Amino acid sequence: MLKRVFVAPDPGRTRLRFAARAVLGIGLAVAVCGAAGHSLPGAVAGGLAALLALFTVTDPTVRGQLVTTVLLPVAGLPVLAVAAGLHDHPVARDLAFLAVVGAGVYARRWGPRGHSLGVFAFMTFFMAQFLHTTTGRLAEVSAAVLLSVLTAAVVRFGVWCYERRLPAAAPAVLGGGGLERVTTRQAVQATAGAGFALVLGQMVSGERWYWAVGATWWVFVNTASRGETLVRGFRRVLGTVLGIALAALVVVPLHGAAFPTAVLVAVSVFGIFYTAAVSYTWMMLWVTLLATALYGLLGVLVSGGPGVLGVPGVPGLLALRIGETAVGALGAWLAVLFVLPVTTHAVTDAWIQRALRCVHTCTAEAAARLAGTAGADPAPRVAELEQLLGRVRLSVAPLVHPLNPMRGRMRRARQVLALLDDCAREVRGLVAVAADPEASHDERLAAACRRVELAVEALVDDGADAAPRVAPAHPRPTAAEAALTHLHALEHALAELATPLRAPSGSPLVGA
Repeated sequence: MLKRVFVAPDPGRTRLRFAARAVLGIGLAVAVCGAAGHSLPGAVAGGLAALLALFTVTDPTVRGQLVTTVLLPVAGLPVLAVAAGLHDHPVARDLAFLAVVGAGVYARRWGPRGHSLGVFAFMTFFMAQFLHTTTGRLAEVSAAVLLSVLTAAVVRFGVWCYERRLPAAAPAVLGGGGLERVTTRQAVQATAGAGFALVLGQMVSGERWYWAVGATWWVFVNTASRGETLVRGFRRVLGTVLGIALAALVVVPLHGAAFPTAVLVAVSVFGIFYTAAVSYTWMMLWVTLLATALYGLLGVLVSGGPGVLGVPGVPGLLALRIGETAVGALGAWLAVLFVLPVTTHAVTDAWIQRALRCVHTCTAEAAARLAGTAGADPAPRVAELEQLLGRVRLSVAPLVHPLNPMRGRMRRARQVLALLDDCAREVRGLVAVAADPEASHDERLAAACRRVELAVEALVDDGADAAPRVAPAHPRPTAAEAALTHLHALEHALAELATPLRAPSGSPLVGA
């Protein structure tokens, strides 16, 4: 886990810029709210809205990102009004919260924009519980949200829009009927899990019950199978425990002091954005640290917080955070195990097939570029391949987890991941060669590309039982023939993929 965070590659320093811009955008949004005369809870609401605007919007184009950002208040402010209006009506409030959960997950069928709007709507309701927003404070909080989203948009699209220089990548989603089926099932699962977490969470604490619902919600984000959800729930609990331990050492001694706590909030924001792409556990550590620091600013830690299980004051509040997170994870686990379960094997197979098809597309685009075809550009396909490989790693995570007892499947899954990484490395090398204006077409290139095409077709053919139809390995060309070098290495990796992917029928890569 430590290695993934500190040694993970950051091409173009994208994660670093992502995190630095978040600190700038959120800090500026909070400053603007303060200058506008908003209270501390209003400024906190604005900071959270800016965080969501900078974190959740993931459309493949800058124009699409701008449109989604503009739509965030349209989705969030009505939900905020409902949450504030039902603040003193617990039953209606709880039913409305569950409806927002279901609708937010169901919205993922409309791709990245639906996902972003669903997350913003849910978090707006959650924020109302966190800040105890009533109708009397609705106007201030709504204004803070609008002002902060506008400020975040100015930073993202005006001051520091580094995405304009990056190739656009198609969003990594399961296309066609698969997406609709998965999102519908997940909407039902998330609502059921959140209902369980809400009831049990209120039994644990009538004041902080929403933590459990929030944990259930975020366990479901970016997962598509029960195996992924189980692993994500485990990582959320682990990250929360580590974050609470760190908060006890760092946040509590500050006693809510404004300046050092604000610095810690900025560090936590940077940590959330910088680690999100490589480690969910580390991201949750920073989220927990951020939440605890905000409670310090709001005076909850100074006042001592509620007693829990006989533990009074601040230790009780921190223990409650862990307990509610565990309740939320348990709700998600029970939902994915018993309510319309989506098997890990089916989802993993779909992502692997998408990745392999993308390998072929990248190869074809690179070959066309080398042949001098006008408009051929493999760079966006490479970016898409990176996204797809990330989804493959996420879907295979249950199998490669250290607690998985099925060692045979673990070995095969690791072999698949390693070979797919080999494919991606060779594709990147091929694309780099294709970008060289001095590179020229070789008659052997078309034949090699055709062999890659046949290998991919064999691997993704659901009805094929045989190994890919790859020609015998040829002697490696000279260093000057870099394109053929990468193509032959790609052939070799695809041929080796046949072994783990074509395992005996009784031994799927990832079990049901």
